[in-house]
Amino acid sequence: MNIILFGPPGAGKGTQANLIQDKFSIPHLSTGNIFRTAIKNQTPLGVKVKAILDAGKLVPDNTVVDLVAEELKDEKYMNGCIFDGFPRTVAQAEAFDGILAEQGKSVDAFVSLVVPEEELIKRILSRGEGRSDDTEEKIKTRLAIYRNETEPVMNYYKEQGLVSEIDGLGSIEEIFDRIKTTFS
Repeated sequence: MNIILFGPPGAGKGTQANLIQDKFSIPHLSTGNIFRTAIKNQTPLGVKVKAILDAGKLVPDNTVVDLVAEELKDEKYMNGCIFDGFPRTVAQAEAFDGILAEQGKSVDAFVSLVVPEEELIKRILSRGEGRSDDTEEKIKTRLAIYRNETEPVMNYYKEQGLVSEIDGLGSIEEIFDRIKTTFS
């Protein structure tokens, strides 16, 4: 099963992806985690991505698509994956659908976590990741980019009848219970 876990920064995608992974034995692919590892290890990709993120911008589509395509070659993803932070643009979604189609696969579920902006800002400021763009001003920039560039991805998948919108407020367990109902 290929699941896209969708929502703005701070919506809880990573937390919920880990719970889905544990419950359904589906590997979790987070482009954010891949980028953070590259940044920490100061790889060429990491240096490039750090400069982009420090400016509060999104990593270019072709870089992200190539990264995901390469990662999906790992056999642990043969039976599906939980995608967290990908696709972020309609161009990425179209390229992703092409990659899956070449493998005879498709997106099975698109779960969108819905959280009010004030709560997102509060969560990001309190999570303490220490990102250089975790200031209120930069967070608002990231949320504006999300609304303009990323939210249209949901419309792309709505046209395919795949979107389930989930209330992202409440305890981690309450939110997870809501997500589980979309898989039954």
